[in-house]
Amino acid sequence: MTCEAAFVYSNSFVNYHFRADHPFNQNRVLFTYELLKDAGAISDDQIIEPRLALDEEIKLVHDEDYVEAVKAAGSGKLAEEDALEYGIGTEDTPIFNNMHEAASLLVGGSLTAVDAVLAGKYKHALNLGGGLHHGFQRKASGFCIYNDGAIAIQYIRKKYNLKVLYVDTDAHHGDGVQWVFYDDPNVCTLSIHETGRYLFPGTGNINERGLKQGYGYSFNVPIDAFTEDESFLEVYENAFRNVVEYFKPDVIVTQNGVDAHAYDPLTHLCSTMKIYEYIPKLAHELAHEYCNGRWIALGGGGYDIWRVVPRAWAQIWKVMTTNTVFKGNLPQTWLEKYEKLSPVDLPSYWHDPGEVYTPIPRKHEITEKNMQTLEKSMQFIKNKQYRFNGLTNV
Repeated sequence: MTCEAAFVYSNSFVNYHFRADHPFNQNRVLFTYELLKDAGAISDDQIIEPRLALDEEIKLVHDEDYVEAVKAAGSGKLAEEDALEYGIGTEDTPIFNNMHEAASLLVGGSLTAVDAVLAGKYKHALNLGGGLHHGFQRKASGFCIYNDGAIAIQYIRKKYNLKVLYVDTDAHHGDGVQWVFYDDPNVCTLSIHETGRYLFPGTGNINERGLKQGYGYSFNVPIDAFTEDESFLEVYENAFRNVVEYFKPDVIVTQNGVDAHAYDPLTHLCSTMKIYEYIPKLAHELAHEYCNGRWIALGGGGYDIWRVVPRAWAQIWKVMTTNTVFKGNLPQTWLEKYEKLSPVDLPSYWHDPGEVYTPIPRKHEITEKNMQTLEKSMQFIKNKQYRFNGLTNV
């Protein structure tokens, strides 16, 4: 199966830049783009330029005073005390010049992706510059100034009036998106992440199920630290299939953080490139089965920008366009371009050859615990199906 897909990209994505030693580094988007070009997997006619999001669009999620504070901070006109009130000027989210404009372009990229798909020109669209899922209504958090995913979903609701399933496989809980739609029955959120027991943001428990009319439309599967490929994929497939069948969305939006890899410096999961080959394949399959192919994919976390992010994100595009994954050797031209710049040895293959982490002695216990967590998270769906079947059989 080949599909028409759009790749949203601008060299200006790298302007979202906190400081040289900050773990969030948008050069990873550039590296991925160059990897796809060198692999001959993307053509100029598949690339679309992002636009700047309008203030009114950003305010679909964020308060006006917060947006004005971000503008002031980016032009050096916001007092430190006021900045901290809005979560900017912190260690995680430092102030940088023109931060409003840089963040607005990432949001605009996600809106561009939405329109590309929902206007009917493309089946799928990918904005790797987006996926900043920790941003709140009036506060920056976790490297995220504006929450482009939440804004894109609100935009879908306002402009297209479609039901949206949001699936987040970042190692960190997709808290910002969840809370925006916590009482909305037309947006269902599913987050599979490392348990917040030891990891930011500390939320994403199985009992976070939504509020009021939105109750039953928020799903979380917090997996244990040191979870490996097989358990991650077992949880992901079961949760995704259960939730999509239950919710029956019109469009799927995925957040594709790739910080669950064993090389990632900020998390404690032990996955390999194997999961990043399958995550987009299942999203692609279910988008076609339930949504006539409508699938918008965003970037997200990922802090080993040399060995992990480009390979993992390139697989999303490969699946979008061909429903297959890259195999074998990485392009030699790409390796030669970046091996002198990289502080670590670059992998030569699309997959991870050999062991990339020390074997985990608690593998069986971790796998068993993850399955118990999955069952508890999906119990609401099973109970609802049971009650429905019971009523129809009366």
